[in-house]
Amino acid sequence: MAKQKKGQKAAGGGLREQLRVPAGEVDLTKYDTRASAGFSGTKDEGKLALEQLGAEVSDWQERLFAEGRTGGERSILLVLQGMDTSGKGGVIRHGAGLMDPQGLKITSFKAPTPAEKRRGFLWRIRQAVPGHGMIGIFDRSHYEDVLIARVRELVTPNVWTRRYDQINEFEAELTASGVTIVKCYLHISADEQRARLEARLDDPTKHWKYNPGDVDERQLWPDYMEAYHAALERCNTPDAPWYVIPSDRKWYRNWAVTTILLETLKELNPEWPAADFDIEKEKKRLAAT
Repeated sequence: MAKQKKGQKAAGGGLREQLRVPAGEVDLTKYDTRASAGFSGTKDEGKLALEQLGAEVSDWQERLFAEGRTGGERSILLVLQGMDTSGKGGVIRHGAGLMDPQGLKITSFKAPTPAEKRRGFLWRIRQAVPGHGMIGIFDRSHYEDVLIARVRELVTPNVWTRRYDQINEFEAELTASGVTIVKCYLHISADEQRARLEARLDDPTKHWKYNPGDVDERQLWPDYMEAYHAALERCNTPDAPWYVIPSDRKWYRNWAVTTILLETLKELNPEWPAADFDIEKEKKRLAAT
């Protein structure tokens, strides 16, 4: 077997195949948060590899966008979930930053307002679903309603237990309407989270990113892990699977999510729309001006 080159994608299929959560029981303790599945290079090589994805990701994104502007009904929804400091914002900056903003819709979900609560937990999510030809990115999502709502006892167990089936039905509805859902759990260790929070406290330029409430949530780490186990296990369907992204290495996390997005775009294979006008005639008209 030929020796794998630095930075070369590992054998055994695409990255989606390697990071996809298998059906059945989920045990996140068996996932290495510092793994780099599908990439054999160094940190610097990983950063370079991400940059090199830019042109290809941008090209495929533009194809999807053009398709949507000319009658196509497909779109992509990238769902980013993870504990505080896992890097949802970093993925958006470094991955989504490679694409054309006009084809992106980024939504960051905070605590719902009283009015939103009265409409049901999925109402505000539906308002943010990407339109035809768009790539939508959720920074947190409807899964907060079976994560923090469960851990913090914001609703009764009977309520959050029903929500798993409601989420599955909602996601099935989206896929049936042409939305391809890509759900990424950014998996970091408790030690890495502590290091990142300490770094924010040690750097005055990062104090604005520090939230004392993060420590309160950190104290509930076991409860959150239990909630994540349930969410990944009960809402891992063939049409809307979960991917566990090892995220202790920021450079790998960014490369992995972007690569999964690229693989998804290529599988959709959007084509440039054919011209709906006489090209030669327009060339002559233009030359005459």
